[in-house]
Amino acid sequence: MHYNFKTKYYFINNFNTKIIDKLDKLTVVIYRNYSKINQDKLLILTIKNYCKKKGLKFYLANNIKLAIQLDLDGVYIPSFNKNLNHLSYSIKNKFDVVGSAHNLKEIKIKELQRVNKIFISSIFKKNNNYLGIYRFKLTSKLTFKKVVALGGISTKNEKILNFLKIFDFAGISYFE
Repeated sequence: MHYNFKTKYYFINNFNTKIIDKLDKLTVVIYRNYSKINQDKLLILTIKNYCKKKGLKFYLANNIKLAIQLDLDGVYIPSFNKNLNHLSYSIKNKFDVVGSAHNLKEIKIKELQRVNKIFISSIFKKNNNYLGIYRFKLTSKLTFKKVVALGGISTKNEKILNFLKIFDFAGISYFE
């Protein structure tokens, strides 16, 4: 069966060429490694160049200043980041800012941060932020921004996303 997904977002913590080689052109790679305080610029540039060679977009998580400095395709702002400082930065037109939220308060913060898309979680993964299908759909109607499904997405439940008319999703296990 054919699904009409526009963009898929793949979160990585380390650089693995075997998985990146399997990704299609509609996939955006997001490097997020919160355990390292100072992110390794050389590693980020290596991932950026590899993704560019494969025709993939590459975003950096939670460090907009470094993403702009290294001329990446975009940045991912996690739900715990409520900072508005990036609004004073000069960014290029094609630089994409995306962020995640779990509730109405975080959605409004992401709107203040002027993100292009809001990742709402968790649709399937039963964790602290679990919404389920119905609460996800209600929460996604609280914003006019484009919504990306996040959390527990697999090949078994991607049919449900298509039914809900959610055409962008993000994850880790789906790609591995």
